[in-house]
Amino acid sequence: MQNRAYNKNPQRAAQLIVISALLLVASVSGCGYHVAGRAGNLPAQWTTIAVPAFKNDTTRYRIEQRFTAAVIRQFVQRTKYRIAQDPATADAVLHGEVLSIETDPMLFNATTGQVTMMLVTVHTKVQLIGTKDEKPVYENNDMVYRDEYQISSDVQSFFEEQDPALERMSRDFAAQLVSNVLETF
Repeated sequence: MQNRAYNKNPQRAAQLIVISALLLVASVSGCGYHVAGRAGNLPAQWTTIAVPAFKNDTTRYRIEQRFTAAVIRQFVQRTKYRIAQDPATADAVLHGEVLSIETDPMLFNATTGQVTMMLVTVHTKVQLIGTKDEKPVYENNDMVYRDEYQISSDVQSFFEEQDPALERMSRDFAAQLVSNVLETF
């Protein structure tokens, strides 16, 4: 049926071919934008960055491990830099510290008065230091990240949402940190 329609209206078929060709050319040529973090403002001679385990100033067990792992993952996925184990062999060292974590109730069940949603806030401190001159290239003494998580009141299907919320928060934190470092904000 489609062939008959094109045979009846050759101008329509020619228009569709021209539009398709223009869309193909536009998609191949690009629009001039670049992916954030690719153009970076870090020294060109750097090839390796060390990311030692973040320091944990909170009572939250292993939160520093989540944040450190997420930052390493972001650097590996989004940059050309190799992540070194030993800071002495790296061109730069990214130091991090989880300063505090706070949880506050946001929503309550109207009938029972139980908390149904919490807000978690994490304060961190980060510094990227070049190993040759030992000068900070990037520094933020209070990066704040917030996320919310739900608390189930059903005992049979209870699922602690705090760990997934912290995992999401560590990924968001790492993505923002790597963007900030690369773009030197």
